[in-house]
Amino acid sequence: MATFPDIKPSYGTRKNNAPINRVIRFADGYEHRIVFGLAENQNPKVFNFTFNVSETEADTIETFLDARANDSASFDFEAPGETASQKFVCQGWSKSIPYNNRATIQATFREVFEP
Repeated sequence: MATFPDIKPSYGTRKNNAPINRVIRFADGYEHRIVFGLAENQNPKVFNFTFNVSETEADTIETFLDARANDSASFDFEAPGETASQKFVCQGWSKSIPYNNRATIQATFREVFEP
């Protein structure tokens, strides 16, 4: 199992929760919600990270994410404000170079539940 490089994202991280449930609505307005899947895996997180880093660190991040894209594997990462590392896949990322030897990587990490 791969672990994300020890490079911290910048402040301003966005965290989205996407609970997995099914809703049945009846004609009289009654609504029934059903938990779908295992109970502990019902609320996967999606993080939008921005890394303002040196060009060397940006290359390290890109090399790591390229390798995960090639092998379709998840990776361990401890998001800011979380108490433990979780498993993620990166849905996509972009890189810009605003200044000499500085780079900005914006990446979207989606939590996955795997053994």
